[in-house]
Amino acid sequence: MLSPETEIQIIASVTAVACALPGVYLVLRRMALISDAITHSILFGIVVAYFFTKELNSPWLIVAAAATGVLTAALSEALSNTRLVYRDAAIGLVFPVLFSIAIILISRFAGNVHIDTDSVILGELALAPFDRFMVHGNDLGPISLWVMGCILAVNAAALVVFHKELKLATFDAGLATALGFSPILLHYGLMTLVSVTAVGAFEAVGSILVVALMIVPPATAYLLTDRLSRMILWSAGISVAGAIGGFWLAWKLDASIAGCIAAVQGLLFAAAHLCAPNRGLLAMLMRRQRQALEFAQKMLAIHLLNHENKPEAEIENSVAHLDQHLRWKRDFVKRVVARSERQGLVIEADGRLTLTESGRQLAQESLVA
Repeated sequence: MLSPETEIQIIASVTAVACALPGVYLVLRRMALISDAITHSILFGIVVAYFFTKELNSPWLIVAAAATGVLTAALSEALSNTRLVYRDAAIGLVFPVLFSIAIILISRFAGNVHIDTDSVILGELALAPFDRFMVHGNDLGPISLWVMGCILAVNAAALVVFHKELKLATFDAGLATALGFSPILLHYGLMTLVSVTAVGAFEAVGSILVVALMIVPPATAYLLTDRLSRMILWSAGISVAGAIGGFWLAWKLDASIAGCIAAVQGLLFAAAHLCAPNRGLLAMLMRRQRQALEFAQKMLAIHLLNHENKPEAEIENSVAHLDQHLRWKRDFVKRVVARSERQGLVIEADGRLTLTESGRQLAQESLVA
C-alpha cells in the first residue's frame, strides 16, 4: 500500500494531466475564461439536483453539474452570436448569474446543509487518500484517483480519436465546415469534456486549482512550441511537474497543497515567459537587438556606398564622424562597425571604412529592396 504522501502526488498529477488535455484547446481557441465560468456555474447544477434528490452523495449531482457546465457554454455562445457583446464578455455575464442564483438558493432553502467553502474554493487534496474505493472489503485506492483516472482516459481517448477534427475546427472552422465536419458539434463535445473534468476535479482540488490546471500548463506550453502535438505533451509534462513541485512546496511551508500547486504552475509560466527560446521576453529582446544591428549594418553599407570614390569620402567614411552623419551613439557605432568587420562587410584602416565586395552587394540589394 502506498503512503498518503505518494497517493496525494499521484492524484494531483493525474488530475493535472486530465485538466491540461482539454485546456490546450481552450487556450488555442482563446476561451480560457470558460474554465473559470464552468467551475463556478456547476454549483447551480449541484444545488438544483440536491433539491430533487435530497442527498449530497447522489450521482445525479454530478450529472446535473456537468450539464450546467455545458449549459454555461451554450448560453455564452448564444449571447456571443448576437454580436452585441464579445465572447469574453458573454462568458463574464453568464456564469456570475448562475453562480449567484446558486448562492441565493443555498442561503434561502438549504441553510441547514453544511458546505465547506474553503474546500469548494481551494479543495483539500490532503484528505483525498482517506476516501477509499472498497470492493468486497478490498481497498482499491482513493476514490478521487479512480474518478480522475477514468476522466483522464476519456479525455485522452477523445483527443486521439478526434485529433484531426479538433485541430481543423480550432484553426480553421470554415474549412472544417466545407469538409463536412460540424464545428458546433465539436465545440460542445469539447465543452462536455471540460465540464466533466471540472466536476470530477472539483471535490478533490477545488475550483481555483481546476482553472489553474486547465489554463496555466497549456499557456506555458504555447510559449515553448508551435506544434499542437508537442504542445499537448509539454502541457502534460508541465502539469505533472507543477503538481509534484507544488506538493513539496506545501510540505515545506505547511500550506495549502492546492494553493502551492497553483503557485508553482504560475512560476513555471513566468520562467517560460521570460526564457522561452522564441516567444520569451529575453528572446524577443535579443531578436530586436539583432534586428536593430542588422538594419544598422545595411544603413552603414549604404552610407559608405553613396560616398565611395567621392572627394568627401575621407570624412564621410571616417569612424570618428559616423555618429554625426548617421546620428548614432558612439557605443552603437562601435558595435555596428565591429559586427560588420566580423561578417566581412567592411575593412577599417587608419580610422576609415572601406566596403568589401560582400558589403557592396548588401548595400545594392538593400537599395533595390
